[in-house]
Amino acid sequence: MNFRELIDSWRRIIRLAKKPTPSEYYTTLKMSLLGLSIVGAIAFTIRLIFVTFLYTGLPGG
Repeated sequence: MNFRELIDSWRRIIRLAKKPTPSEYYTTLKMSLLGLSIVGAIAFTIRLIFVTFLYTGLPGG
């Protein structure tokens, strides 16, 4: 794909794109925040497990 074809494909995408409605925007926002929260909760749980079970009995503690 040369530079000219790349620019043409970008133009095609921009012509087809439309601004989301407020409802679509808030639905996308809610789903993104939900996914981020789930990933964060999983990471926090894994970290808590590792800290609880692996870091017990450290010298000086």
